[in-house]
Amino acid sequence: MKIIISNSSSTPIYQQIKNAIISQIMNGELQEDEKIPSIRSLAQDIRISVMTIKKAYDELEQEGYIITKQGKGSHVAPKNKELAKEQAQKDIEKYIEKIIDISNRFDIDDNDVIEMFKILYREEL
Repeated sequence: MKIIISNSSSTPIYQQIKNAIISQIMNGELQEDEKIPSIRSLAQDIRISVMTIKKAYDELEQEGYIITKQGKGSHVAPKNKELAKEQAQKDIEKYIEKIIDISNRFDIDDNDVIEMFKILYREEL
């Protein structure tokens, strides 16, 4: 599992770790039931505190991305279609926020933006 941490990012390190693992699950790099590194092992690999990794793993487990079993380690949870859909919606929201920012900066009417979307969306179908 490859995780790159940016010390210059405003995103907390545990969140960067969490986001990297979610991304690898969603794009299929990490498969359902695949074992992920232990907290200690990952901490050593990326030279980050064990407590930081534990926080990321705890949140991943709470959100249903991984399952941890005593003595067996952590594994990628079975895919939850609703969870995947929720993640996709979050990704779309980020792009929409960027579109809104650009259209506001250049005073582009929201109806024009919606029309552009409709045209491009139809072309994809």
